[in-house]
Amino acid sequence: MPTTQQQASMHAVNLAQKASLIDQHWSPRVVAEMNDYQFKVVRIEGEFIWHSHPETDEAFFVIEGKLRIDLPQGSIYVAPGELYVVPRGVAHRTAAEGEAKLMIIEPGGILNTGHEGGERTADNDVWI
Repeated sequence: MPTTQQQASMHAVNLAQKASLIDQHWSPRVVAEMNDYQFKVVRIEGEFIWHSHPETDEAFFVIEGKLRIDLPQGSIYVAPGELYVVPRGVAHRTAAEGEAKLMIIEPGGILNTGHEGGERTADNDVWI
C-alpha cells in the first residue's frame, strides 16, 4: 500500500493553490520532498525576524507578490517567477509589503526562525 507521500507524488503540485489553503501568515507547509529536501509553501506579509541557518542554504521562489530579503549588506527584491538562495550562515530577514506567496526549499527539519526561536517559530513537517 503506498504511503500518503507516495500517493501525492502521483500528481503535479499546484503551488498557488496549495498556498491559498494556508490560513495563517508565516506558517510554512510541506508540499513535496526530494531526498532530504522539503518544498514548502508559505504566505507572508510584513517583516519576519532576523535569523540565519548555519547548517544550510535556503532557497526562496516567489509565486505571487514581491519578496524583499534583507541581508547585512542590503536588500534583494525577488519578483514572481524569480528565485534567490540565501547562503548558509548569512543573517537574513524576509518581508513583503502586502501579501506574497513563496516556495521555500531547504532540508527537512530546519526551523523557519533558525536558532533564534520565539513566537514566529512554526511547527515542522506539516503537510498541506
